[in-house]
Amino acid sequence: MPDRGGGPTGPRIRVGRPSRRARTLLMTLGVLAVLAMAFVMFAGFWTDWLWYRSVDYSSVFTTTLWTKIGLFLVFGLLMAIAVGLNIWLAHRLRPPLSAMSLEQQSLDRYRMSLAPYKKWVLLAITALVGLIAGASASGQWRTWLMYVNGVAFHQKDPQFHLDVSFYAFDLPWYRFLLGFGFAATVLSLVAAALTHYLYGGLRITSPGARATGAATGHLSVLLGVFVSLKAVAYWLDRYGLAVKSSDFKATDNWTGLRYVDANAYLPAKTILFCIAAICAVLFFATLWRRTWQLPMIGLGLMVLSAILIGGLYPAIVQKFQVQPNEQAKEAPFIRKNIEATRDAYDIDNAQVRDYSGKSTTDDDAKLRASADTAASYRVMDPNVVSPAFQQLQQKRNYYQFPKTLDVDRYKDAAGKDQDTVIGLRELNLDGIPKRNWINDHFTYTHGYGAIAAKGTTTGKNPNGSPDFTESGLPTSGELGKYEQQIYYGEKTEQYSIVGGPQKELDYEEDGEKTTSYQGNSGVSLSNAFNRAAYAVAFSEPQILYSGAIGDGSRILYNRTPKERVEAVAPWLTIDGDAYPAVVNGRIQWVVDAYTTTNGYPYASRTTLGDTTADSLTTNQRAVVAQQNQVNYIRNSVKATVDAYDGKVKLYEWDTEDPVLKTWRKAFPGTVQPKADIPQELREHLRYPQDLFKVQRELLTRYHVTNPAQFYSGSDAWQVPDDPTNKESGAVPPYYLSIKMPDQPAQKFSLTTTFTPKGRPDLGAFMAVDADAASKDYGTIRLLRVTTTVKGPGQVQSELNGNGDVAEFVRNLKGTDSDIEYGNLLTVPLEGGFLYIEPVYTRGGTQNYPLLRKVAASYGSKTVFENSLGEALNAVFGVTGPGTTQPPETPRPPGETTQPPATGDAALKKAIADAQKAYAEGEAALKEQDWSAYGKAQADLQDALQRAAAAQPKSGSANGADGANSASNADSSNHSDKTSKAGSGG
Repeated sequence: MPDRGGGPTGPRIRVGRPSRRARTLLMTLGVLAVLAMAFVMFAGFWTDWLWYRSVDYSSVFTTTLWTKIGLFLVFGLLMAIAVGLNIWLAHRLRPPLSAMSLEQQSLDRYRMSLAPYKKWVLLAITALVGLIAGASASGQWRTWLMYVNGVAFHQKDPQFHLDVSFYAFDLPWYRFLLGFGFAATVLSLVAAALTHYLYGGLRITSPGARATGAATGHLSVLLGVFVSLKAVAYWLDRYGLAVKSSDFKATDNWTGLRYVDANAYLPAKTILFCIAAICAVLFFATLWRRTWQLPMIGLGLMVLSAILIGGLYPAIVQKFQVQPNEQAKEAPFIRKNIEATRDAYDIDNAQVRDYSGKSTTDDDAKLRASADTAASYRVMDPNVVSPAFQQLQQKRNYYQFPKTLDVDRYKDAAGKDQDTVIGLRELNLDGIPKRNWINDHFTYTHGYGAIAAKGTTTGKNPNGSPDFTESGLPTSGELGKYEQQIYYGEKTEQYSIVGGPQKELDYEEDGEKTTSYQGNSGVSLSNAFNRAAYAVAFSEPQILYSGAIGDGSRILYNRTPKERVEAVAPWLTIDGDAYPAVVNGRIQWVVDAYTTTNGYPYASRTTLGDTTADSLTTNQRAVVAQQNQVNYIRNSVKATVDAYDGKVKLYEWDTEDPVLKTWRKAFPGTVQPKADIPQELREHLRYPQDLFKVQRELLTRYHVTNPAQFYSGSDAWQVPDDPTNKESGAVPPYYLSIKMPDQPAQKFSLTTTFTPKGRPDLGAFMAVDADAASKDYGTIRLLRVTTTVKGPGQVQSELNGNGDVAEFVRNLKGTDSDIEYGNLLTVPLEGGFLYIEPVYTRGGTQNYPLLRKVAASYGSKTVFENSLGEALNAVFGVTGPGTTQPPETPRPPGETTQPPATGDAALKKAIADAQKAYAEGEAALKEQDWSAYGKAQADLQDALQRAAAAQPKSGSANGADGANSASNADSSNHSDKTSKAGSGG
């Protein structure tokens, strides 16, 4: 029957070609899709370029970009050539005829299917390996720039007597080249072997020779190159011993050679280098001998030597020579490690002195007088009082303060430096009344003003609150006139679009107003191309078509100080805490930055993220470089970020640092000379906390310079846990103006304590001169405690068990308030240590901390009083203003002091005044009017004293005792009420 188009499944459907219009449409859509993908990839590059140009650091972008491109092209091309050349050579060396075998017949099918596409396959393989190798190499741009710009340290390692720069700058690059060589050789060997096998040069199951002479020679050369590289690796491993990390009893982070390294591993590496070189020659010799016998013997010898000489022999030396007398054997190497570590972390000049920890005088009056000059006791803890700033100075819900405030120095009314707690009122998007795209990014764009308070005193409204020296909205006070708008800050993480048609919310003395950004920061969105690029980069299409964007519009992003400094100086490690300073009428964020390396010979390593963590880093402040492991660090750069226009300036700080000199050669013009730092800015620069924490961690072991003592660990210290914080973690360092025993006056310092390893008592006290304007800036002073002295944890335990504290806490229970401990300050005083701790209450009707008590401890005595002055008087057993006597009321000029009135009339008047003052105090207490309550208390005290003085002399003993008893009873009653109500007021 004729085929009529039917079949078992029905009529056959003929599929025609698409029409010309459809093909055109498909082609157009394909081109548009490719262009869209290209624009998406290009948008990231273009917006980065625009941002770097906006901050005047385009040279950083171009230098980094061209370095990455150069490395990508060079090493990608080298890898492609190496693999492609060996594939081409293997194909060219194929045998003219393949053996007649099942194996070759199976391969024939692959050869035939591959034949039309050989060139394309070769190009695809070489392109793929080239792209992978190039991408990997471009990530080594820092290593390359340090290698080509390396500056000498002018210090030599004690083993090979090479400059430290060889290990810091050269050796990492040599290791990268070696790794690249190994990768290229292995890939070439695999590719060549597969090509030889495919075209019959190598045979697995076919009869006859397993490899042709050409294949044998080709693969032998590649194996010879591999073994040659292994010889180079053995030679570089010799130098690598100087920066090798290992476990060692003396320290957890040992770096450098030990006895077994110098006397077993080092000669073993030299011997293995020689064996590998000989073995490589044997492989190259197969070009003439055409046999694998000698090369394989050599390879076997090398492997056996690596096991015996490189593994077994050092183990024997360690077991039978070192372990029986490890301390003596390791002593020279421990000394090298100590010297290198102390130099690498800049702790080699730490001044260590013995300190008894016991008072050198029994004169209480002298101790009390010395306490006044020993330190400026900071009772306003910046880690506690942020909620008080928030409650009293937030003013609007869309503003916020950081959880941990900063400590700085500002001039008081008398022109003297005073420790100041400061925080910026930054924008808080979560507090915006109505959240939408316009409000989030156009209307609410910036914070407003710096709020500052004295660190050593409290305010009076309410009593126990911060004593603000700069406050309000807009702010006013001792900081003078300055630009208060804060467009860049630690909490400002969203982008804002400013300067265009849409106005921003702002403030003036009369209240709210609108404004338009006048700075030159950010990137212009006036043209459609930039808007399209940012719409893609930020995944926000409204940027492209929104009518709120027009002429003058600029987009601000990368707005935190840390982000900006990291972007313009990607070779720096940034401190975890930027702090604000009002300088020359502007708010400047000060950012400490570090240069580091992991290649300082013999210096022990530390992981920055672990070392800089403390009880505050859990949820309050960041840590530096979480997993960055280093063994050399310098605070070589001080950076500033303007809070209004975001301008970033990098200033050289350590003029001798070779790592900084290297990076300045790589990025010329990015770091300004130290001499260019304005004097007013210099007054606010301080010693960075993260560097201090790294140094104190190292000093727990490396304060010991005697190798035998270091090995035994008998004088090892530890950083104690913070006894005032519920969160676990090391005690944070404290900025404090303090006078060390060898200093004539107080210096702004950064302080910490140590306890002996595994013990709670005080082991040492450390302070570093933190005032950048001081000639002793950076001087580390260590007081090694030679007697048993209470440590911070023990002092806190004693305080918790104090009867006055227990009563205070009991009184709080009925007020729904909690006790909150401030920083436990440690101050050296007349041979002993004085501990001062502010105590706050929080809760009730007032949900922010108010300073209510101050605890003090000296020697065996711990007290708990209403104020700092009372606590100092009580702990030293002396009377003074503010404890037993009320402050004298000033009298008008010319008025003389009258003797107290006596007699029944005076007594009745005094009693009536006392009752009146008591009633007024009760009323003020209910209203929580602390100013009125304080006045009523003073009136009550005055009336009771007049009542006591009015008693007739015949009954002076009984009468005075009765009046004093009444006074004590009333005071006690009011004290109890104050602790209950005041905790919630």
